[in-house]
Amino acid sequence: MHPINTSTSHISKSCTSKSYELTQAGDRYFDGLVDKFSRSLYQAPRGELRLAMLDYLLPQMLRLTEQPVLDVGGGLGQLSGWFAERGHAVTMAEPSQDMLAHASAWHAERRAAGAWLPEQLRYLAAPLQLLPQQAPGPWSLITCHAVLEWVGEPEQAVQTLASLLAPGGQLSLMVFNRDALRFSNVIKGNLKKALSDQLEGKGKRQRLTPISPVTHDEVCQWGADNGLIMEAVAGIRIFQDYLRHPSAEESDQATLLALEKQYCRQDPHWRLGRYLLYTFTKPEADV
Repeated sequence: MHPINTSTSHISKSCTSKSYELTQAGDRYFDGLVDKFSRSLYQAPRGELRLAMLDYLLPQMLRLTEQPVLDVGGGLGQLSGWFAERGHAVTMAEPSQDMLAHASAWHAERRAAGAWLPEQLRYLAAPLQLLPQQAPGPWSLITCHAVLEWVGEPEQAVQTLASLLAPGGQLSLMVFNRDALRFSNVIKGNLKKALSDQLEGKGKRQRLTPISPVTHDEVCQWGADNGLIMEAVAGIRIFQDYLRHPSAEESDQATLLALEKQYCRQDPHWRLGRYLLYTFTKPEADV
């Protein structure tokens, strides 16, 4: 398998806008924050491990037949590139112009190197709420990774995603785990914050604490409410975030990755993953 690319050398020099506030819909975009976003989430062992785990889990949890993919909130473009490299035609939807600029620049270099054909990737500058009009599908495969925690109405977002799925289609959904966030705050000594359950970020300035962290029970309920069947679930970064003294040694990083792979789908460990990865399917239409 080819790991999801973690390169950040292609960030557009024009990514200078400073729109740090929430949108009118209550969502958080990342214009003006591409460099910080990339540095905080991907130029660090935690980001590398997250991408390595996706590389490991996605082929296990999805039926991949080179079907078209709608990548919702595609961000810096790693996931869209991963699918394009494997023969899928990908539509990457992303509301942040800065994110799209970064992703398209990196994708252009990969495409020039022969990673995929030009027609395999197209871009849509649109938020999740507008996809029923701009990318109605129906889609046989939708990916929505690390997006729900940045929208004001995550329950409504699941309803929208379900409406875009074709009968028999798959939704790969990854969310920021509220229970893991609470546990992490306790470990850090933020006891009052954890007790009050005031865990959400405010979406102000350059802070990257999600504004809508969700629980496993919420995700299961929202899926069921929209007629989706949960086929699989896994935890990502189930150990790494709780290490007291993280090691930078390559051998230790390799051991940690092996641990994550071994226990990411085993109860109770997956439940405290910083991210929870789901596969939902939409039932086939009755004949």
